[in-house]
Amino acid sequence: MTYDSTARSPRVLTPEERRARDATRRADAEQAMREHEQAQRAFKANRERLRAERLARESAEKRG
Repeated sequence: MTYDSTARSPRVLTPEERRARDATRRADAEQAMREHEQAQRAFKANRERLRAERLARESAEKRG
């Protein structure tokens, strides 16, 4: 029985293609980090807002 592989060997990139690929990957990673940081800031701001609302409610309940 013979084994017939349909998998191709990886294509060798030229130096220009490699630089372009690396630049694209770097830009994508930087964009993902910016989006993550923005989401983290929004999450923290919302959490602080909700905390302040909860503390205000609890304070009002104690007074009244």
